[in-house]
Amino acid sequence: MDGDPETLVRLLYFMKLHRAVEDRIELLYRQGKLVGAVFTGRGHEAIGVGVAGLLEADDVIFPTHRDLGAYLIKGMTPRAVFLQYLGRRDGPTRGRDGNMHMGDWSLGIGAFVSHMADTVPVAAGVAFACKHRGQPRVVVCHMGDGATSRGDWHEGLNLAAVFRLPVVYVCVNNQYAYSTPLERQMAVPRIVDRAAGYGMPVDLVDGNDVLAVREVARRAIARARGGGGPSFIECVTYRLRGHGAHDDNRYVPRDFLEAGERRDPIAGFTRALHDRGMLDEAGREELDRRIAAEVEVAWTEAERSPLPAGTDTLDGVFAP
Repeated sequence: MDGDPETLVRLLYFMKLHRAVEDRIELLYRQGKLVGAVFTGRGHEAIGVGVAGLLEADDVIFPTHRDLGAYLIKGMTPRAVFLQYLGRRDGPTRGRDGNMHMGDWSLGIGAFVSHMADTVPVAAGVAFACKHRGQPRVVVCHMGDGATSRGDWHEGLNLAAVFRLPVVYVCVNNQYAYSTPLERQMAVPRIVDRAAGYGMPVDLVDGNDVLAVREVARRAIARARGGGGPSFIECVTYRLRGHGAHDDNRYVPRDFLEAGERRDPIAGFTRALHDRGMLDEAGREELDRRIAAEVEVAWTEAERSPLPAGTDTLDGVFAP
């Protein structure tokens, strides 16, 4: 198994933290304590953690609404996430949003935009700036399978390929764009077939295997940093919840969901670590207790934090 025990357990920690934070968010939504919609990445944890865990401090990542693990492993705290959802003054958007539309440039996290392909050309632009300045930085951009059916996705990939930009595109293919299955979106069997047409290396990987994701991402990031240009990674996975917490997922076949549950990335990686003697039952229980305590403290602190003043509404909107 690739990696030392400390590194591998750290990956599991962030995958579990991703799920624990989102479980609390979904519970609060159902209790009526959050305003707006909630979208979770249950079943996607191996992708955000597997990729972002390889980035350096100066690298930039554009995650989506299902990549919370990328936010966390890049340095955003659970407290900051809860502050965001509660619309608090000290959150990433200073209380101006109560959902996943957040980022933090000090951590190299670009803000998520609802129209998922919107960040594809933006990521190319950031990568262009890094290359123009001679900075050895890498930009990673996540998107869902549905984003690849939008025009700005194609424009962004073409731009990155023509200028050989240091950007890695990561497609989280959970096989449904809201309620539209993949075969109703495209005639080609795989999304990498689309990306390859723009003249960049592509990889198709099991998105439920954090080490497989990590291995292909390692190559792509090294290629980008070394001047080899962009890459595209398709991570095939399952969406184990509806499109959002409001969606009962009834349009997804039962056998598809059952297959996804059997391939749960956290359960599978936990078993792998246990089988290789890197994490025993006591260690797993201690990890779970640690995460539960962190989530509880983060939520309590966020709930006690102040709301923004109404007079703050226009701060930072208009240039002086």
